[in-house]
Amino acid sequence: MEEQTIAPPARTSDAAEARGPRFYYGYWLIFAAAVGQFATVGSMNYVPGVFLKPMTDEFGWNRAEFTLALTLGQFVLAFAGFFIGAYVDRHGGRRPMLVGATVLVLALLGHTQIHALWQWILLNGLLVTAGGAMAGNLVVNVTLSKWFVERRGRAIAIASMGVSFAGIIYPPATTAAVSAWGWRGAWAALAVASAVLLYPVAMLMRRAPEDYGLHPDGRSSADVARGAGAVAQTEFATSLTRRQAIATPAFYLTVFAFGFGGLAIIVPVIQGIPFMTDAGYSRGVASFMIVLTSIPSMLTKPFWGYLVDKAPANRLAAIGFVLNAVAILGIVLSVNAHATAIVYASWLLLGFGWGGMIPLQEVVWATFFGRRYLGAVRSAGLPFSLLVSAGGPLLVSFYFDVAGDYNGALLAVAVLGVVAAILVNLPRNPRRDMVVQPATA
Repeated sequence: MEEQTIAPPARTSDAAEARGPRFYYGYWLIFAAAVGQFATVGSMNYVPGVFLKPMTDEFGWNRAEFTLALTLGQFVLAFAGFFIGAYVDRHGGRRPMLVGATVLVLALLGHTQIHALWQWILLNGLLVTAGGAMAGNLVVNVTLSKWFVERRGRAIAIASMGVSFAGIIYPPATTAAVSAWGWRGAWAALAVASAVLLYPVAMLMRRAPEDYGLHPDGRSSADVARGAGAVAQTEFATSLTRRQAIATPAFYLTVFAFGFGGLAIIVPVIQGIPFMTDAGYSRGVASFMIVLTSIPSMLTKPFWGYLVDKAPANRLAAIGFVLNAVAILGIVLSVNAHATAIVYASWLLLGFGWGGMIPLQEVVWATFFGRRYLGAVRSAGLPFSLLVSAGGPLLVSFYFDVAGDYNGALLAVAVLGVVAAILVNLPRNPRRDMVVQPATA
């Protein structure tokens, strides 16, 4: 394994070993995960809406053609993730992040030379997504789920603040870059920023605490001897392999719950700016709505993380899905009525729902299927969940091209959020029904 080439932290005495490390290495991984997600999600998800009008106006593409690249990208993400997850289980995330950073940076630079639709689809739909898959959410969150068990919710929540911070920084910064340097110059700036951020944090990645004589959550050997690490040990021992997981109803219910629920994030991020500008709002105001949503999304993540370490994650996820559905309904009605105060309030409410989605999803998966083979299990769910989330933005664009507005499509996203709230509460935890012996995923 790549991370096993680095020696475990030196122990000066048995007493020091009993106390545990002065600074648990898992905290460095939280930092690396936050920066990694900031860079990858920012480049992949938060900027396409900024480029939609400048690029479609210049090339004469319709919105469905522009969105096609983003939709294909979701399938690329699913395909790449299927292999990446199992690799991270066995070897850790450093190498995938380094390769992914390189692919992402080169692809973003390639955007400066786009002159045809096929180039946009190749560079954004295939290469940007492939690079982001190797350097982003799946890799870092699977890693964190191995280093944290009892504090998993808080760890992933703090790390996912990087996603929300990207929503605060990337849309207005990219909008300003487009205004100052044109859309080609803005893509070049994104490439430079990605390189500066991703390469250093990739070097921090490590596979699992056990590789270094450490214990999850920073527990000392004395803590474990007293039974304090029993939750982590039990979860490891009862982890389901990929094959076992896909044989359970919980796997598919979880996949489709977060697939439907995720539409409340990806659709507003991609279509929110054009939806607002079509209604007569300026590009600056429209991009500020993403910022406005991202602020409570970021600030509430530690709160969601604390809650999910104390209460059932699937119940909390249902609350988040419903908050998103209500917010999107409010956005549609208020934008069409030009009720500006309610527009702002609705986007703000959406941020509260967004705040819990990443930590809740990761904790649900780890709670149901354990941490030992989590990368393989999570990646097995990607083709199913991304089939939903990939088709969503494309169908919304097709709806716009036919109907001339986004209203019906956005209302459908709100309804699917309620469906997601129901689905996420149906599964029984499969680890309660079986004790899994060590196996190969």
